[in-house]
Amino acid sequence: MSVSTVESPVARRGRVLAVMCAGMFLVLLDVTIVNVALPSIAHDLDSPVATLQWVVDGYVVAIAGLLLAGGTIGDRIGHRRVLIAGFAIFGAASLACALAPAAGVLIAARVVQGVGGALLLPSTMAVIVDVYPERGEQARALGAWAAVSSLALPAGPLLGGLIIGALDWRPVFWINVPLTAAVIAAALWAVPGRPGTRTGRLDVPGLLGFVVALGGLVFTVISAGHHAGPETAVAAVVTLLGLTVALVSAARSDHPVLPLDLLRRKGFLSPNVVALTMNLIVNGLLFVGMLHLQEVRRLSPLAAGLAVLPMAVPLVVLAPVSGRITAARGPRTAIGAGCVLAAVGCALLTQLRADGGTGWLLAGFLLLGCGGGLVTASVVAAVVRTTPPDRSGLATGISNTARQIGTACGVAIFGAVAGSPGSGQFVHGIHLLAAAAALAWVGALALTRFGIAD
Repeated sequence: MSVSTVESPVARRGRVLAVMCAGMFLVLLDVTIVNVALPSIAHDLDSPVATLQWVVDGYVVAIAGLLLAGGTIGDRIGHRRVLIAGFAIFGAASLACALAPAAGVLIAARVVQGVGGALLLPSTMAVIVDVYPERGEQARALGAWAAVSSLALPAGPLLGGLIIGALDWRPVFWINVPLTAAVIAAALWAVPGRPGTRTGRLDVPGLLGFVVALGGLVFTVISAGHHAGPETAVAAVVTLLGLTVALVSAARSDHPVLPLDLLRRKGFLSPNVVALTMNLIVNGLLFVGMLHLQEVRRLSPLAAGLAVLPMAVPLVVLAPVSGRITAARGPRTAIGAGCVLAAVGCALLTQLRADGGTGWLLAGFLLLGCGGGLVTASVVAAVVRTTPPDRSGLATGISNTARQIGTACGVAIFGAVAGSPGSGQFVHGIHLLAAAAALAWVGALALTRFGIAD
């Protein structure tokens, strides 16, 4: 049953928020739930580290590359329709992942899974913005959305550890099938069915150029880190060509996938850069952290997943706090405090040792989680405040795209720099990455101070 009223009662809006959070949780959970499964996948499918990176990045690149299209399509035909289609594709691809007989099939299924995620993810935020038009309520609703979003990223390794410890890596994907069916039913019941608000042709050349550029960038980084050769140079050239096509098409199109007018606004661009930085660092550290705990420290999948709890708890607890701070004082205060805490957390990770305990890792994850919890809701609110209502789908697509670009590049860069966990330079690579991450947070703090208004 569809909901026909635009102005929903409080209880109905709460149901809509719950369904949107559940859908977004499933999509983001699948970004990191495979991290703890990577050693098991490597052994079962005989895959090297470079292939493992594509198990993560094939999914994330598809999401990041198509999120803008997903948001734009939702603005044109209605976000409820796009949600249902996205969930159906996501569930079917999850089944294919669970049945994959080889690494190539798994990566291909992950790409299709990402297509489904790209369709539905921007619509979850756009629906929330639509049913919570008042700024204060909207900030609190986005804070709840961000809290669930924050929970999904570190909860992935924990849930993955529980499932793999009891069963195998394939049920990590099996579980999505009934959950997706349940969310589809809930969305049909709770989400308002409204027509699209924008018209015009989709910028197909710009979309294809952007997808090619992002995929080429990730391939270039992964290839350069593991076996640089002629294909690395070719991928770099393809990246530049794809980016050129995307930018030229954006400049000429009446309805570009890359909205250059929004990206030229300092108040819109700055929070998206901070969000990209956050996801790059958090997901990059999760990727190498799981490999360190299981392949270097020899912890079980469950124990490795539990090591993420110091990051998960503050991410969940502080995200709604960040929403309330933003509603009362604007986004800059919470974002600035979060950048400082996260920078200190990354600095602590430079003390990690191959033959030592996990104390430095847990302390670093704790402060990184505190910082991320304060940042994640506030950057969303900062983006929404600078966007016209009729472009909410596109704007939220850009916001989510920035995050997923950060995730894809984080896994690619951190995996390439750290190298194989069997090498003696693996922990040293983590030290370099942690130091660079701390400096990146300082840069994000400066950007917050001068680029984001309260």
